[in-house]
Parts: sequence; structure tokens; C-alpha cells
Amino acid sequence: MPVVGWHASHEQIPPSQLLRDIQLAEQAGFHAAWSSDHITPWSTRQGESGFALSWLGAAMATTSIPVGVVSTPGQRYHPVVMAQALATLAEMFPGRLSAGFGSGEFMNEHITGDPWPDKATRNARLKESVDVIRALFAGEEVTHHGLVRVDRARLWSLPEQPPRMLALAVSEATARWAAEWADGLVTIWQPAGMLKRIVAAFRENGGEDKPLAMQVHVSWAPDDDEAESIAFDQWRSNVFEAPLCWNLATAEEFDLAAKYVRPEDMYRSVVISSDPARFVECVREAVDLGFDEIYLHHVGQVQQPFIETFGRDVLPALG
Repeated sequence: MPVVGWHASHEQIPPSQLLRDIQLAEQAGFHAAWSSDHITPWSTRQGESGFALSWLGAAMATTSIPVGVVSTPGQRYHPVVMAQALATLAEMFPGRLSAGFGSGEFMNEHITGDPWPDKATRNARLKESVDVIRALFAGEEVTHHGLVRVDRARLWSLPEQPPRMLALAVSEATARWAAEWADGLVTIWQPAGMLKRIVAAFRENGGEDKPLAMQVHVSWAPDDDEAESIAFDQWRSNVFEAPLCWNLATAEEFDLAAKYVRPEDMYRSVVISSDPARFVECVREAVDLGFDEIYLHHVGQVQQPFIETFGRDVLPALG
């Protein structure tokens, strides 16, 4: 049976409610969880954005499942600050923490007032940041002068086992590059042909034995019309491909960009159904493509009915 996890979307749900939701997800039988990490939501309709690194401490203290976080060191977070935060969590909760690192989105990073680099520069900055973080996890004192700058930094509270550092990739090129340095890969649900190419690019360039994880955006409700309505209300600002989604600055800009998105457009990026069997099929398709871990993100703001239904009708069917 694959690892089937639940995704905590800070952009949509207050952190206090997300804390109750992750506890419910563990009780329902989800094997793990992942968390987003935003300073702003994708839409004013979503309307939340708690601080994930604070929330992770509470979430891990009140559950026993592995938990990961998707984030970006290099601009909003100095890599030394990110390393200290992750090391503290990993020391308190051994073997349970993962971090998924990507090159970031302008919506989160522009708050520093620094220029927004092009994609190649952001990738280079991410690689420098990961190198700094790994060296700090190894107990080294780090000084570095490059796209990020570090002066005589050292972590004094270290975990016995550093957290996994996976790369976020939605294209073949990024997957190929990330295979050289990441402990694994995280991608999103896409057409099977694209996913096969992403997996092959990662496997063929150094990722042969590394784990593959996938986030799947889903919308479940007791009837199909309601499931579609939830997806359209909450996730229509999230349907844009790169580079547009990388370069918008505010929730209001995303809402403006989504002005002409139609309900039927949601099916390209969200698995929408009232039938639990459709989601069983979706997870099995991901496993057949080689993914070890599948994290389901119900795009609605109310999680309890989804968690309970999947705990009863989806997870047991995958055993």
C-alpha cells in the first residue's frame, strides 16, 4: 500500500482549525501529511495564511504521523533561519519531518522588497541555499558569498537525523536538475504522459532510488455539482501554468487573472467527483506511474466530511 497523506492548506483554513483537521486525518487512517507555507492566499475568497513553521510544531506534537512542508529558502527565508527551524522540529520529532523546496512564487517572496530573479537565477539560489542547509545540518560552520550570503553560521541544536529535503518539480527540466541534489521529488497531478516524462528525467539523472511524491488536488462532495462548485469557488485562481503563476504578486491579481475561468476548466487541475471509487482509481494510477507517496488536498475549506469519507471509503480500498 502506498503512503496516502492529507494536505494542510494554510491559504484556505485558519491554523487552529487545520490543527484539528490533521488530528482527524490521523484518526481516519491517513499515513502522513504535508503543509503549504504561504504569506498570502491565492485568492481573497480563500482568505487565510497562517505561519506554517509555527503550526508544524503544534501539529507534530499532537499527532504521530510524518509531516512535510513545501517552502522556499533564499529570499523570504534566509537559509540559515530555515535550517534552524527545520533542525529544531527534526530534533523534537525524530524521523518525521520532510521539506519540499522549490524556487518560489513572487506572491510570497516580494514582501522583502528585493528584486524577483529570473527562473535560472532562482534555481541557482535554491541550490546554494540547500547546500548551506546541508552543511549546517552536518554541524559545520558556514560562510558563503553568492546569491545568498552567510557569515560564520552554525546550528547548535541538531537532530540525530536531518529531515529529508525533496525538490518540487512540475517540468522535465526541473526534475532532471533536481535529481542531482534532492533526496526525492515532489510533483503535482498532471496528464500521465507528462508525469512519465518527469519521472524518467528524475530517475535517469541521479534519482534512481529516491522517493517520488505527488500532490493531488481533489474536490469531493456528496453530489457532483457540489464538488464542482467547491472547486470553482476555492481553486479557480490556481489553474494557471508557469510562468504566470510564478509572477503574480497578490491575491487580488490572482482573482483578476481568474475572471474568465469557467467551472468546466477546473477538471484540468482538480480531480472532481462524488464517487469515492474515482479517488481510489486516481491513487492507483499514481502508484502505477511509480509514486511512493500521494498527498490528497481537498480544495474545500471544510475538511471533516472529506476526511471521514476517505477514511471510510477510500483508504481501506487501497490496502
